[in-house]
Amino acid sequence: MHRTYFILLFGWLSMVSVAHSQTISGFVEDKSSGERLIGANVFDPELKIGTSTNAYGFFSLTYKNFLQDSISLVVSYIGYENWRRRLVLAEKRHIKISLQPTAILADTVTIEADALGDIAEQTEMSVVQIPVRQLALMPALLGEVDVVKSLQLLPGVQSGNEGSSGLYIRGGGPDQNLILLDGAPVYNASHLFGFFSVFNSDALKNVQLTKGGFPPRYGGRLASVIEVNMKEGNNQELKGRAGIGLVSSRFMLEGPIKKGTSSFIFTGRRTYIDLLARPFLPDDETGGYFFHDLNMKLNHSFSATHRLYLSVYAGLDKFYTESKSEFSKDTGELNWGNITSTVRWNWLHNQKLFSNTLLMYSRYRFEIIATDEETSSFDSVKETYLLKHFSGIEDYSARMDFDFVPSPAHYIRFGAGSSYRIFNPGAIQLKEEGAGTSLNSLILPNARQEAAEFNLYAGDDVRVSDWFKINLGVHSALFSVNNKQYFSLQPRVSSRILVGDWAVKSSYAEMRQNIHLLTNTSIGLPTDLWLPATARVRPQFSRQVALGLARSFAGGLIDFSVEGYYKSMNNIIEYKEGATFIGLDADWQDRVDIGNGRAYGVEFFLHKKSGRASGWFGYTLSWSDRQFDKLNFGKRFAYRYDRRHDIGIAFNYRLSRAIDFSTTWVYGTGSAISLPAATFPAEKPQYNGAFRFFGEASHYTQRNGVRMGSYHRLDFSFRFYTRRGIDENFWTLGLYNAYHRQNPFYYFRDNDNSGNPVIKQVSLFPLIPAISYTRSF
Repeated sequence: MHRTYFILLFGWLSMVSVAHSQTISGFVEDKSSGERLIGANVFDPELKIGTSTNAYGFFSLTYKNFLQDSISLVVSYIGYENWRRRLVLAEKRHIKISLQPTAILADTVTIEADALGDIAEQTEMSVVQIPVRQLALMPALLGEVDVVKSLQLLPGVQSGNEGSSGLYIRGGGPDQNLILLDGAPVYNASHLFGFFSVFNSDALKNVQLTKGGFPPRYGGRLASVIEVNMKEGNNQELKGRAGIGLVSSRFMLEGPIKKGTSSFIFTGRRTYIDLLARPFLPDDETGGYFFHDLNMKLNHSFSATHRLYLSVYAGLDKFYTESKSEFSKDTGELNWGNITSTVRWNWLHNQKLFSNTLLMYSRYRFEIIATDEETSSFDSVKETYLLKHFSGIEDYSARMDFDFVPSPAHYIRFGAGSSYRIFNPGAIQLKEEGAGTSLNSLILPNARQEAAEFNLYAGDDVRVSDWFKINLGVHSALFSVNNKQYFSLQPRVSSRILVGDWAVKSSYAEMRQNIHLLTNTSIGLPTDLWLPATARVRPQFSRQVALGLARSFAGGLIDFSVEGYYKSMNNIIEYKEGATFIGLDADWQDRVDIGNGRAYGVEFFLHKKSGRASGWFGYTLSWSDRQFDKLNFGKRFAYRYDRRHDIGIAFNYRLSRAIDFSTTWVYGTGSAISLPAATFPAEKPQYNGAFRFFGEASHYTQRNGVRMGSYHRLDFSFRFYTRRGIDENFWTLGLYNAYHRQNPFYYFRDNDNSGNPVIKQVSLFPLIPAISYTRSF
């Protein structure tokens, strides 16, 4: 056994060893700001070999059996001029490459063949990366640019209800998406009950979506990984941007702390719906709603090999109301929000080894507060009542990742991580004070739970030959909660076979998710509760296989892909019929059913990345269902967001040097819902947690057996530039739902004028205009 092991180890080391090799490595950055560029292509046009920068702008390119003393190198990135040099190689060489942003005023952009990279060269599949600038041009609800809503236009990604920023990816739910902001997990990515996301586009540098074929470094979710990276801040000069729209204002300030060495960026955003509504409220009533976001990032370069970053995000949603009279005062509040922070250390050990160390903190908290003050008109005795419900999750994490490039045939990634989570699934506090009485107690004890998770991973992207590449890896995880441990080995395999100019790609990935989200709504309300897997409710588990074709055109300017996939999901949970997040049952495990699901389909994607005209077309044909032993008589039923057909079209066009035009069109088969076949008066009282009431009872023949009407919508916007270039001033005018489609938000059962039962539709958004102004300085 040991002999076999050493033979295999020797064979692998022989395979990755390099004779007569020369290595060039370095970082690629924006010349005007010092921002490191993710995914920039580094290419040798003479030898036809290349690589791309990682998430931190680093690249390493090794020439095997190379005896020449110089090389030709081309570096390119969307929106930047190509960098071309002939370099004289030394035994070791480390360089910094600065790319000049293209002049946006130019009517055409010259693209060098092979400069942008070829999708057919990449082993990975089911990965989409859209330039943030392209996402920011998309028309938006009320003019609020939202990168998450732009992701809903991609194949395999479906939205929830009208206006919602929820993402339902390849049959998965929002809880199955791992959303990372500079590496820190975000547990609630929505504002305004799901209508906006928490990401301020002014603060963002890069957004990447992975839907399948997951690399070994990812774990903890079943459906997708959404990596959102913040800008690092301009280390050359002080810059700023401010914008004002119909419902919010925002600002961004960035600049050097020490020129060329350290920098900062600070952004903020706040809505003012509450301030606009205040003059129209009665004198004895106040109330409103607002949300705000703050982003901050600092970074310092100690040397060419060491760089330290600190990034922080804080966001809050607040709904409040107050009414008062001569002898009473009632108040109510809903507060919820995220805080995330990341400390990151980049270390270039040598020409071939790069490491990234992260310390992360994430917190999500939700609370409801209601108070009632009454003063007796006879003796002026004051009585006070307080009801408070709170829940949330805290996450303390650490991770270390390594990129090792021993030869042109191998790109090895490995690392380890750990996390410690505190779950507060909910508590209700009741406080009462009055004449001679005092009460302060927890009606529902806070079932606080703590859990720890440890993971290791390793993977190698191997170029076996010019036409065959394979990525082999494994992700292992150990989860511990309440003296119960779950261990898993999750294999990850993807491959690419070149057939002419086309790439045939395939992948297999197993994923395990050790946390659950309890939700009984479809619009991302803050009452959704995060909970750990337990001895009774096991971790979620999925297997996904995918097969596809991919090809690039016009030197990498246009990408086309088609992918088919099949995914199985186990140990997913849903509330039992009638159960909610608030109730006096002490154990949430008694309020859920456990089942499984599956999803399969085909996705088509055509993407033009840059140029005077840019955009994409995506189409998805898919099926998704669920099966629970105690729901729908044990039979499979359609998932709430099972949509047979889904189309997303995004198009940007520069009409002139002063005007940009953007439009989007979406179409989706109606969602699956449950409607009663009959209703009748209830003979016995109904219970909902602590509340008892008499009403109607409904009879359902099938769960999610009815389809809502199809959803489709056209949006467009114009940008009028008063100054264009790196520093831009512009007006944005747009229309949401331009042809006033009455899309269904929900259905309900009612009676017509004759007393006959009918189903009625509620639509949310009509045609909505938007206007905003943005100024840079």
